[in-house]
Amino acid sequence: MGVIGCTVMTGGTATPNAADAPVFRTSMSRSASASAATSSALAAERAATSTTKAIHAVCETLATGSADAVSAVNTYVSAVNGDGDVEAAKKPAVDALNNSADNVEKTLSDPVTGDLRDALTAWVTASRATATAITTDAAPADFNTAVDQVNTTRKRALELCDATYR
Repeated sequence: MGVIGCTVMTGGTATPNAADAPVFRTSMSRSASASAATSSALAAERAATSTTKAIHAVCETLATGSADAVSAVNTYVSAVNGDGDVEAAKKPAVDALNNSADNVEKTLSDPVTGDLRDALTAWVTASRATATAITTDAAPADFNTAVDQVNTTRKRALELCDATYR
């Protein structure tokens, strides 16, 4: 390794170049403005990426969990219609609805806002209401209303989720 340096000192007094000072100040000001704009753009890009990740995480959670819940509820409905053991089908349907609602609720974070947040929250509420309808052996009309609400809110939330991938 070597060291490189000056071996000769220059004499004199340092004085600013009055003619070049305004040009230098303008150059520095433009450079600072450009740097601030770039920094703002990068911060906005990071925020957008964070929001997209949060949205996709909760949407994936909804897609997989709600599919499991729908399958379990369909098995329960088949059992109620005489094609199986109602009591054996009840717990898996209730658990799938509640687990899916819990997972969506846990994954729903602050960056997810607006209509999508409202749709996901509505699905969580409808899912739990349907689980309650199954648990309490609700009248068929009440159960069907709960299932219709789950289907409607699920469809809406998934449509909004799909739109975030375009």
